[in-house]
Amino acid sequence: MSRESVLIQKLHDRFVKAISSLQSPFLLVVRLYWGWQLSQTGWGKLHNLPHVTEFFGSLGLPAPGATAIFVSVVELVGGILLALGGLSRIISLAIAIDMIVAYALADCLALFAFFSDPGKFYNADPYTFLFAALLILIFGPGKLSLDTLVERLVEKPKFGEPQRSTI
Repeated sequence: MSRESVLIQKLHDRFVKAISSLQSPFLLVVRLYWGWQLSQTGWGKLHNLPHVTEFFGSLGLPAPGATAIFVSVVELVGGILLALGGLSRIISLAIAIDMIVAYALADCLALFAFFSDPGKFYNADPYTFLFAALLILIFGPGKLSLDTLVERLVEKPKFGEPQRSTI
């Protein structure tokens, strides 16, 4: 291998290492900001249940009152858990489903404009919550999260390692 290619490989490795070190802080910012925003949305819905129930009824949802409470609680608790990084992949899946349903029921024109008019799709209200939820679902919460803290506290021995005595 030539000197130049070795130098390029070293520069590439350093670049990848530097960029990778930003992953956890980036995921923390995403979780904190969008988790807070989602919890605020859920809080607002809980404090405005008659209007939310009426809106859900206008969409033709069955049991709009119960659905309004369920969605409000999922967004409030899910936003808090997302911000803290607790049960992050499970709650991210729930939030993603919530946002896909929101697209399908309340803004189906934007959902179906995914390819034909992307601007309409990403300008719709559920987009940013869906995107943040998918980021955390796919990449995890990062090192700065409750999930990582719990994982370290409850560290299981790996296959083939002797178990430590708890006595």
